[in-house]
This record gives sequence, structure tokens and C-alpha cells, in this order.
Amino acid sequence: MNNSSEREVRLVRRAYRRLLGTMRQGAQRVGPLESAVCHFLKVTRSYWPGLFVCYTRPDIPRTNNDLEHVFGSVRYHERRASGRKVAAPMFLVRGSVRLITATCQQHAFTSTQLQPKNLTEWRALRQELTQRQATRALQRQFRRDPATYLANAERLLHRKLCRPRKKSSSRHGALGSHHQNAGLSRFVV
Repeated sequence: MNNSSEREVRLVRRAYRRLLGTMRQGAQRVGPLESAVCHFLKVTRSYWPGLFVCYTRPDIPRTNNDLEHVFGSVRYHERRASGRKVAAPMFLVRGSVRLITATCQQHAFTSTQLQPKNLTEWRALRQELTQRQATRALQRQFRRDPATYLANAERLLHRKLCRPRKKSSSRHGALGSHHQNAGLSRFVV
């Protein structure tokens, strides 16, 4: 899909469609590679709507090599710093924040640049990160001592189920407040 001669998008699309047709017709003749060719055709069909956008919008790069380089560099430095062969579990919890932090380390920011532009979005991000961290902590507790974890969950559930219900005429109805089961949600793994 190299378009060094800067042909029109419709011409590039037509040429690529012809190539895919040739591949489709010859798929049975390639022997053990037939499944790979069929997979390639299937994936290409699923990406087709956005496949040629880079030819109509100059601000979109034709490859994601630069982005892949950024991710690879961050993974490399993270592995070097932690001594791990694979990404640290913290990357799963705070990956989006750590990636930006790692790529911006050479830049000195002022306090006004670090101030959140949209406080609502910042709070939502903080809440999401806190929730991920809490979930990971519960998973760790379960892996460390499943019997104790499950006993605590059963005790909490039993306490919630055995509590006498008050008749409620409030707007919450017979189920009561949505906060009643808040304690149970922390045991969902």
C-alpha cells in the first residue's frame, strides 16, 4: 500500500482490491498457507472501512511504527528497571498514566501545565485508577488466602441477609437504598 507516486485514493483502493481478488483465487493453490491467506483476507475485510483514511487525511500517519516504538521503549525500560521479563502488574492498573509519564520524563513541566484542565475528567480518571487498584488488592488477598477471603465474604453476605428489613416508603422502594449492597461489591473478583 505504498503510495509514493501519490495516486488518488480510489485508484489505490481499486489496485488493492484486485490484489485481494488474486489472493482469494489462489488461496487453494498455496497448500499449507491457505489458512493464513484466508485469515489475512478476513482481517483485511474487517479493517476495510478505515484502511485508506490515511490517504485522504494528511494528519493521520500511514503506519503506527512510531507509536509501536513508544510502547516498545516504555516496555523495555520498565523491564530493565523492575528486572521482570514481562510487564509489571502495575502496568495493568495504572498503564495509561504510566505510559504518559514515561514518555514525558525529559520534559520539565510548570505547575500550571500540570494543573488539570478538566477537573471532572481528572476525578473520573482518579476514581477509575483507585477502583482498579482495589480490585487488584482483592485479587491478591484471594490468591494469598482463599479460605479467609471466602469466609469473610460469606460472613458479610450472611449479615446482610439476616438483617431485619425496614418497611420503606421512600423513593427506593422495597429494595432499599443502592448502598445496602455496597459492602458486597468489594468481594467481587
